[in-house]
Amino acid sequence: MEVKAITRYVRISPLKVRLVMDVVRGMPVDRALSTLQYMPQKAAREVSRTIKSAAANAENNFDLDPNALVVKTIFADQGPVLKRFMPRARGMANRIRKPTTHITVIVDDGETY
Repeated sequence: MEVKAITRYVRISPLKVRLVMDVVRGMPVDRALSTLQYMPQKAAREVSRTIKSAAANAENNFDLDPNALVVKTIFADQGPVLKRFMPRARGMANRIRKPTTHITVIVDDGETY
């Protein structure tokens, strides 16, 4: 049975999050969490939190065994971009783009119902 968790409005670029996601896609949940724990990227913490949330949803809401869960699907969508301005020389201003990301994780226990 598939169980989903979504983390929205994470203040990291989707491209940076996808680099971390590619490492854990298809792994068992416990192995994915231990791999993410030692990754230096800031996105690893957010992806780890989302995987933990999906595993908790599976365990508490659907009575699935947390040791049998596998990260079936994981993807990052682009959220809204915060636009800011930085003052520059001679009265000009440059635009600063602060992207956000929506992280979606689907875990599965391999059983069909």
